[in-house]
Amino acid sequence: MKKKIVKKTQTKTAAVRGVKIKTSERSTHHGSSWSMSIYVYWFIILFFIAATFYILGRSHAPFKAHQSANGAIVEEQLMRANDYYTHGKSEILAGNMDAAVTDLTAAITAAPDMVEAYILRGETYMQNGEYKLAMEDFNSAISIDETNSIAYYDRALLNTRLEDFKSAMNDLNSALATYAAKPNDVLQMRDLYAKRGQLNLWLKNWEGAVADYTNSLARPEGVISPNVYAERAEAYTALGEYGNAINDYTAAIRVISEQIQGNTTMEQKEDLSMRAMTYFEKSAGLNLNIGNAAAAKTDLESAYAISASLNDTENAERLQKLIEALQ
Repeated sequence: MKKKIVKKTQTKTAAVRGVKIKTSERSTHHGSSWSMSIYVYWFIILFFIAATFYILGRSHAPFKAHQSANGAIVEEQLMRANDYYTHGKSEILAGNMDAAVTDLTAAITAAPDMVEAYILRGETYMQNGEYKLAMEDFNSAISIDETNSIAYYDRALLNTRLEDFKSAMNDLNSALATYAAKPNDVLQMRDLYAKRGQLNLWLKNWEGAVADYTNSLARPEGVISPNVYAERAEAYTALGEYGNAINDYTAAIRVISEQIQGNTTMEQKEDLSMRAMTYFEKSAGLNLNIGNAAAAKTDLESAYAISASLNDTENAERLQKLIEALQ
């Protein structure tokens, strides 16, 4: 048994030695050694290239996923902001101003650059008499979008309430300029000119008022308001152009007559009739100033007829006395 073991051991040793001998023999051949080194060298290079691409791929994959996730979050935030904005508008229509402010604030929180939400919240604040908060919202809207004519127009209305007429005029000029460059479906050039004409009237810039009212009336879009004719008549009166003023009062009364025949409520008809009565009386005064007593009497009689139809006894009695004084 021991002999056999020894033989096996010897055989194993011989085999190992044989390998060593062969390896040693290879080392004596320089060409074969150089060829093996080249293979090892390129294997190392390829390994590092593969490792580099693997690392780069691992580093980019999470970034793409992160970008996609962020895009989904942004889209979700915008959808949520739009929902809050829409609900805020419905709350305003329902007269729930505090709830509207809450919704619009949520919309702004979700989308801090949502200009429409700032404007609508500012309008709500203005309606509630919270003028400082309204001003902050209009300022924010303009700082985000300097071409938004609605924000300038609303700020002009607010500055008018605050009796800062100079700032209101600047805002109206900006509203006109930005609207001309980028129109929208909310405002109309006719209304912008009319509002600036009204501001010029208050500032006693009679020529400017006449020019703005004339531009407003010349616009093709929208509905003509009798106020525009009546207010231009006031500017003409201040300028001493009584004939033009009388014509404008007549035009205002014609528009009122057309509106009364339209789809109006009884309350609206009474309000329009009262305004027409006032314009007839003002026209009568102007006709007296230019010496046309007959026309003045006709105007007063028309005013009296309206007061009688409205059962306005106080004005009816006053107008009757004026008519009698002209006979």
